[in-house]
Amino acid sequence: MNAPATNQVRLERDGDVAVICIDNPPINAGSVAVRTGLLHAVDAVARDESLVAAVLIGAGNTFIAGSDLREFGLPLAEPQLPTVIAAIETCAKPFVAALHGAALGGGFELALGCDARVVAPGTVVGLPEVTLGIIPGAGGTQRLPRLVGVPRAIAMVCAGERVKSTAALACGLVDAQVQGNLRAAAVDYARSLAGKKQRLRDRPVPVSEPQAVKDAAAAAMKAGKGRPAVVAAIAAVKASAEQNFDAALAGEREVFQQLRVSHEAAALRHQFFAERDSAKHPALADVTPRAVGRVAVIGAGTMGTGIAIAVLDAGLEVLLLEQDGAALERGSARIHDHYAGRVRAGKMAPETAQSRPAKLRSSLEWNDLAEADLVIEAVFEDLDVKRQVFARIDAVARPGAVLASNTSYLDLDAIASATTRPQDVIGLHFFSPANVMRLMEVVRGKATAPDALATGLAVARKLGKLPLLTGNAFGFVGNRLYAAYRRQCEFLIEEGAWPEQVDAALQRFGFAMGPFAVADLSGLDIAWRMRQAQAATREPSARYVHIADRLCEAGRLGRKTGAGYYRYPEGGKAEMDEGTHALIAQARAEKGIVPRTIDDEEVQRRVLLALVNEAALLLADGVAAHATDIDVALVNGYGFPRWEGGPVFWARTRGQEALAREVDMLAERSGPGFVRGDLHQLFQ
Repeated sequence: MNAPATNQVRLERDGDVAVICIDNPPINAGSVAVRTGLLHAVDAVARDESLVAAVLIGAGNTFIAGSDLREFGLPLAEPQLPTVIAAIETCAKPFVAALHGAALGGGFELALGCDARVVAPGTVVGLPEVTLGIIPGAGGTQRLPRLVGVPRAIAMVCAGERVKSTAALACGLVDAQVQGNLRAAAVDYARSLAGKKQRLRDRPVPVSEPQAVKDAAAAAMKAGKGRPAVVAAIAAVKASAEQNFDAALAGEREVFQQLRVSHEAAALRHQFFAERDSAKHPALADVTPRAVGRVAVIGAGTMGTGIAIAVLDAGLEVLLLEQDGAALERGSARIHDHYAGRVRAGKMAPETAQSRPAKLRSSLEWNDLAEADLVIEAVFEDLDVKRQVFARIDAVARPGAVLASNTSYLDLDAIASATTRPQDVIGLHFFSPANVMRLMEVVRGKATAPDALATGLAVARKLGKLPLLTGNAFGFVGNRLYAAYRRQCEFLIEEGAWPEQVDAALQRFGFAMGPFAVADLSGLDIAWRMRQAQAATREPSARYVHIADRLCEAGRLGRKTGAGYYRYPEGGKAEMDEGTHALIAQARAEKGIVPRTIDDEEVQRRVLLALVNEAALLLADGVAAHATDIDVALVNGYGFPRWEGGPVFWARTRGQEALAREVDMLAERSGPGFVRGDLHQLFQ
């Protein structure tokens, strides 16, 4: 027997054991063709009296790394996954899932529907559905608790936790870990089960203390911000211990079907595909990145040390360079303290915490830069300062080294012109804290060589970042979007809203923080310097709000000075400040503006429209590579709610004609200087 069940599923034979091989590259997604092939193969195994057991295994580098998400917005085609799993459970012969690479989502549910699971080292298993706005829909919430108990299952499902093979074995998610030939070991294991069925559906759910269940649910609700999928997942997992298996299974499927067609699930799928597509750059597809083994970071401040930690965490060697000995000592200490803190928090093994900073070398000698394959400048955000630094780098860096600036808004070409090798210069805009934030903008200058750019993208991925390729323009993608967002919020308070109202309205929409609280946290002087840098090129007739400048002139720079848009008594929580209100009222009066009542809906709508319009301008200018890169930037770098998809997703739900009418309103409210973008680009 070596008969194909479908093109994606092969049915082979190893003596008296069937081997069902899933071959649907690149990740063996559980598409309708795969499900059809599996159902045919299971039926063939059941009918063949010479077979005593069967093995499910994935071709290539993985088992099944998830379902085909493209199917989720449509009516699901038959056979659906529960039908396949039911056939496996009904078959009198035992099935063993041989797991390698990843068994995630529907792939892991399929494995849980088998009688046993064997795993290759390094495999990850998990049920990430909640992170996509749905719940497991093929028995994951019912079979998992029978292995790990209700509290642990709630935590795993609601967080979309991915469990590595060794930990999976320790907690009973898999039955054996094999070092050698996975297929051969799985066949032997299946043969040993001949005549025995050990279905998870037949196991009782371990008894848990009620308080442990309550605590797990509360922790999941807090971490998951009470989103609908989290609420539904908790209820489904609890049902495993409260209802008979079939009733709870049917309830799980019903909720899954409801959630998968929800706005939130569509938005999360959109973000998933947007992040995946952001890495696709046909012009660089055949370009080989330069080799990078040693990275130099210039500047031992908060950003520089954060970058150094990110590079050390990726296993690369780091040279930390400073011109001031005391600053270098503080920076080195900050890095060592970071790793010590990770150990104290139980988030890193002591041996790992020792090995990573062992690859760090600190120096005051610029000549040491000659050792680096990649030099990352992380000094003060001032063009003259950065040009001076790059001139010094140019004098000592080895030929072919990639020279990167961590600038967040300055002209990369002006920086590169300080060198004799602008082809080697790129921007690597890390977001703060650099070792935590996932987004990284990789900036292309007019002279940047393709392999230098490819190196930046490769290094970003090596660091576990989500790289976004951008053109060279003030603020690149992220900060230019945020400037449009903040500007519209300033218009709103000039017209009659208050900072705390705008912040609250946007937090209710789902932003992690409001713009005025963010400004106070980061320091109002940062944006003030940006505005001063732009003053000479600002359109004189354009509407400009002076409120933030007045706050800075009054020494109210945010949390660090105890007052900004809010006041912070003794460094405590933000409080509404009458002084800020008085300053805003005075600014309105000076312009002859009579304040009006602005509701939360207008706040949210105008902010979103401002982002959408700026997105269109970025595309027209060639700064953003894809329309959906806008959503990737806002969600991963600026606290836009992932479950809303991003401003481009929001725009597409409005429709092009309706959106154009709303932007007309925005233009009227925004006044002189408002530039309309070509909205049709957002719908392509």
